Amino acid sequence: MAYDLITMGRIGVDLYPLQTGVPLPQVTSFGKFLGGSATNVAVAAARLGHRTAVITRTGDDPFGTYLHEALRDFGVDDRWVTPVPGLPTPVTFCEVFPPDDFPLYFYRQPKAPDLEIDAHDLDLDAVREARLFWVTGTGLSEEPSRTATLAALAHRAKAGPTVFDLDWRPMFWSDPASARPFYKEALRHTTVAVGNLDEVEVATGVRDPRAAAEALLDAGVELAVVKQGPKGVLAVDSKGESAEVPPLPVNVLNGLGAGDAFGGSLCDGLLAGRDLETIMRRANAAGAIVASRLECSSAMPTADEIEAALTAGAVQ
Repeated sequence: MAYDLITMGRIGVDLYPLQTGVPLPQVTSFGKFLGGSATNVAVAAARLGHRTAVITRTGDDPFGTYLHEALRDFGVDDRWVTPVPGLPTPVTFCEVFPPDDFPLYFYRQPKAPDLEIDAHDLDLDAVREARLFWVTGTGLSEEPSRTATLAALAHRAKAGPTVFDLDWRPMFWSDPASARPFYKEALRHTTVAVGNLDEVEVATGVRDPRAAAEALLDAGVELAVVKQGPKGVLAVDSKGESAEVPPLPVNVLNGLGAGDAFGGSLCDGLLAGRDLETIMRRANAAGAIVASRLECSSAMPTADEIEAALTAGAVQ
């Protein structure tokens, strides 16, 4: 049976301070969590009842073992999560300064195993048969992951909803200009593009939300989703329909992971065939719920929690 969702991209261990408002040099205790944007999206969609899997790679080490165990605990199929001998599983630290300052520190040297995904090892039939397929911009930043990501997209050939999470991380690229040609190629093979203002500017050269959405549609997608932070989210499709939805009020504890919860709910809405405004409202609510919690993967909301937040008009 085909998967509802297959994601492809980053995985790692998130080590988050258990003290807020404290710089890393003074932090004394951390929580350990499954992390990585593509992986978190698979977890978020699984929490909403979907059959999901992730294509990625870890180190052949205890942290890699932990990630396999965590994926299985969250109901995400780990059959395409393979070890890379000689490379450590990535670790990411953050600092937590609510409501809007959450610096990230990626430890992905000498190279992250998830950038060693090889096109020759892909189950391309499974990618094509999945009801929805999700890739990220980070997967384009280095070889062989870049070729593997583009090969998976080309083989899928828009056989169903195919999402490109623009996922711009400047520390993984020399500059935006070096990323744009690969983003442009990925957009040719995808039906949905989603990103914040910085990310859509990298992909299109345009920062204005409406103009950027139109540029993404011109690049070949059928739905452009532009996240605008405090101004909410704008979605525009190729049929001329649009929805602009304000954010849901929330007391932010940790904004990291909110975008992945948004992504998992976006997938849920696309799979369910909901109308555009409903999809955006539910995705906004999912993101707000995770922003109210410290962790990312284990904080992903259930459908009942999303409904409760929408009914209340805020995250309680």
